[in-house]
Amino acid sequence: MLKSIFAPVVLSLSLAACATAAPPVEVTRFHTDNPARSGSIAVEEIQGNPDVGLEFRTYADAVNAELQRVGFSAGPAGASDYVALVGFRRSFRPTAPYGGNDKPVSVGVGGAVGSGGYSGLGLGIGINLSGKPKDVVTTEMQVQIRRRSDSQTIWEGRAMTQGREGSPAAQPSLVAQKLAAALLGGYPGESGRTITVK
Repeated sequence: MLKSIFAPVVLSLSLAACATAAPPVEVTRFHTDNPARSGSIAVEEIQGNPDVGLEFRTYADAVNAELQRVGFSAGPAGASDYVALVGFRRSFRPTAPYGGNDKPVSVGVGGAVGSGGYSGLGLGIGINLSGKPKDVVTTEMQVQIRRRSDSQTIWEGRAMTQGREGSPAAQPSLVAQKLAAALLGGYPGESGRTITVK
């Protein structure tokens, strides 16, 4: 009987873990009436990018792959038709112990006595699966596509997602791919509208 009680509980906990491993991405895009959909493009770091360093390459490569997926071709720096300026920021927000959504998981199984004299099992379990609460990592990506000839911005967008520190949803390589795919998927997208991509 215990096996039949705990099977759905374990399954529901596993599904909840999967859901939190892939948080949604909030995306906002703006563009001119008819932005370019092809041509050579080079990915460069946006001026004033707050998070400079080797990690930038991870985000730049993810954006470059998505740009080629939507029709652009990789071009040489300084001589491409377009330039994609990329910036990103990672911020950390501490969470209060067991506050809000950080409460330990509780599993309760009730008991009952039926008219036929059947007596059920009463069981209460409190499981702290989180240990010490982890910080929430917010990652934001910004991309601007400009014509190189006149530096005119023809398309720009921002994407943001959150994940628990140490989880797959907060790993830079995975987050960079997820943000780039959400931001440039369906390029150019609807201008001036914020959407949620799951």
